[in-house]
Amino acid sequence: MSSFDTIDTLNADTDTDTGTTAAAEKRVLLRVDLNSPISDGTVQDNRRFERHAQTIQELSDAGYHIVLLAHQGRPGGDEFISLEGHAAVLEKHLDCSIEFIDDTHGRRVAESINATEPGDVLLLENTRMCEDELPEADPEIKANTAFVQSLSDHVDAYVNDAYSAAHRSHASLVGFPCVLPSYAGRVMEAEYNANTAIANKSFDGPVIMAVGGTKATDVIDVINNLGESVDEFLFGGVVGELFLRATGVPVGFDLGSETDRYDTQWERNREVIKSILTKRSDQITLASDLAYHDAGERAEVAVDSINQKTVSFMDIGTATAEVYAEMVRDADAVFLKGALGAFENEDFAVGTVRILEAIAESECFSVVGGGDTSRAIEMYGMDKADFDHVSIAGGAYIRALTGEPLAGVEALKSENI
Repeated sequence: MSSFDTIDTLNADTDTDTGTTAAAEKRVLLRVDLNSPISDGTVQDNRRFERHAQTIQELSDAGYHIVLLAHQGRPGGDEFISLEGHAAVLEKHLDCSIEFIDDTHGRRVAESINATEPGDVLLLENTRMCEDELPEADPEIKANTAFVQSLSDHVDAYVNDAYSAAHRSHASLVGFPCVLPSYAGRVMEAEYNANTAIANKSFDGPVIMAVGGTKATDVIDVINNLGESVDEFLFGGVVGELFLRATGVPVGFDLGSETDRYDTQWERNREVIKSILTKRSDQITLASDLAYHDAGERAEVAVDSINQKTVSFMDIGTATAEVYAEMVRDADAVFLKGALGAFENEDFAVGTVRILEAIAESECFSVVGGGDTSRAIEMYGMDKADFDHVSIAGGAYIRALTGEPLAGVEALKSENI
């Protein structure tokens, strides 16, 4: 259960004389996460727009005056651009228009906010173009910035819907809860409850976590935090190869263009990996076969037959995928963190897709997230409705699984203590 107020509490603020909501009198500052891929200087539509649009539409329909805050990219990076194009993309997901203001705070912003009517939506400029947004600092410090103080004078409440950015202690995420009544939006609420379920919910049957991706440290931290809550860890991806290496299989090291993909992580984590294998050997299942390119086609080799690594492995093998899928079908809860192979190439999507299909076919509680893993659902024609939760968070999802507090979430909790 979350310990912060949600927009249900905001909506419960009623006029006791008429019984109607006071939304038409409230200006709400709504922090969303529209940070998205940029191609040729143009923002690309993705699931974040769709998900946040649901919160925006709900508040607009209720009659709130909505002022949106969001960021894009990092200062100095190629993806650090204005949010003007984001307004047009976001409008495609809404039944209302968006007015873009090319500033983050100050006189023009204040005038625009004060001129809004019930249901209006304003999108302010990229928060990271404001010098008060970065770097990370304590909430009390961020609350005293001109950015926070200026905007808070012209709104009545703050709603944080940006769970995927909640691991950052930036002004737009932690400053406003210090000075305004604050609430969690629908995305924040759903992401938080789903991503902490593995530690907070009770399940009658087996709990499985399928872990992949490229970052061994993430996986190690997840296992160390959730080892008592998970019955079985299924491995794939780069991290799966590193764990195989720890068992003595001659894989999990760099070949040619794979420089620093394996060896650096191995040197940094090998003792911990070996310790985990010893401590939790009865909870860990590793691949029995691996897939690779052979003359432009998928080929597979049994792990027991590998005497020397001569090719780059791109996916778990079909036999492993079938074993994993069967375990998933028998589980009461399944959490997928990271891809089990290079699913962007259809030849090497077997592991990731078989796991996703097995989750969709079962009655288990399921959460899919971590990196771009959730993108495979759309790429391979699966129905998002077959999964209990498909996370749009990256770093925040990992933080939640490793038990680390999220600054943006903690700020909401503190405001309501």
